[in-house]
Amino acid sequence: MDIKGTTRVCGLIGNPVGHSVSPAIHNNLARLTGKDMVYTTFKVEKGDVASAVRGAYSLNILGLNVTVPHKSEVIDSLVDIDPLAKAIGAVNTLVRVDGGFKGYNTDILGLARELEDEGIELADSKVIILGAGGAARAITFLCSSKGAKKIYLLNRSVDKAQDIAHAVNTHFHNEKVIPMNIADYADIPGTDYIVIQTTSVGLHPNDTAVVIDDEAFYKKAAVGVDIIYNPGETMFMKLIKAQGKKAYNGLKMLLYQGVSAYELWNDCKITKEEADEVYKCLQKELGIILIGFMGSGKTTFGRWISTSHSMKFIDTDEYIEKKYNKLIKDIFRESGEEAFRNMETQAVRELADSCDNCVISVGGGLPVRDINRRLLKELGIVVYLKTEVDELVKRLSKDTSRPLLAGGNLREKIESLMTAREALYKDAADVIVSAVNIGIMED
Repeated sequence: MDIKGTTRVCGLIGNPVGHSVSPAIHNNLARLTGKDMVYTTFKVEKGDVASAVRGAYSLNILGLNVTVPHKSEVIDSLVDIDPLAKAIGAVNTLVRVDGGFKGYNTDILGLARELEDEGIELADSKVIILGAGGAARAITFLCSSKGAKKIYLLNRSVDKAQDIAHAVNTHFHNEKVIPMNIADYADIPGTDYIVIQTTSVGLHPNDTAVVIDDEAFYKKAAVGVDIIYNPGETMFMKLIKAQGKKAYNGLKMLLYQGVSAYELWNDCKITKEEADEVYKCLQKELGIILIGFMGSGKTTFGRWISTSHSMKFIDTDEYIEKKYNKLIKDIFRESGEEAFRNMETQAVRELADSCDNCVISVGGGLPVRDINRRLLKELGIVVYLKTEVDELVKRLSKDTSRPLLAGGNLREKIESLMTAREALYKDAADVIVSAVNIGIMED
């Protein structure tokens, strides 16, 4: 990123903001479109929003995103506001205009574009929305504006649901939105609903939590959308999928709300191809790939990361063994190393199409192939766990399960393989980490 005196600045205000992936969205969009722009985050305490907005204008900031807890408070600091954002009562995008900033709500644009991307049609549909917070309010406005014929709004505090229903029904001059206590979900008639989960329930680290745990509720769904994107697959999504239905997380919503904001700031149009490339970058931000020699600790370290960050863990050797119903040593014995390497490449291709927000531990020889190294970089951040030969000898001295280490002098075999692989590991890696202190591992 080449930052010059002419570079325009955009950013995110909120609290907290350190976890945000918005910089990855906008800085990649700037790279793809050739805009002289940089995006960063600004932590703003509650009560300081007005001064932050004034300061941003004085500093010639091009535009801002706004996240919790400031989406409503910021409205008082605007010189203009989009009518729909005003009706929703929440703003997440500020665009520089004469004298200050104009506010928009691109959250609803983000969800609309995600639904369109996934082929989910709101017009004439039946919708169930879980929650009655700011996101639910925006999404209820969206569903009504797109022609949903019935919208059930479920919340533990039915008063909040009633407030949103009244606002949306009044704005659109209809009675489509029906507020309900979430405990009464069984009273919703029929099936084939688009179910949208808008609460923070299920957000990392509470990834096993869910608003409704009754299987009967999920039988009502035709498709499910959770606005949470971490973890990549929430319990809500799992329960939807258990009914044989498709479920989507909020990563594309996040992407497209960012795309919409970027378009407003720069008076441009982002192509589907550009958006798709940024989406791949976001997936990479959320994925971790562990490479290294046998015994470097990839599996144990990977399981620890996945548990602590509520990410799905996959070991490519285990993946292959399960797929072919054979142990790796038996595949080597029966079919040879080349056949196994072909299986590895196929496994990586399959994971590239199916695994988001995952920690993946790969076999020690997998990065040797050029195609595999390229595919790994598409899956996530590639971390090389570097381990010295002496340590590997100690860890692998009693391991009889490794076909390439069977027979002969163990040290010589390790040294020979490391000589052949070391440069390839480094070529594949985004990050190199010493594995000396990880301990005795079982990968």
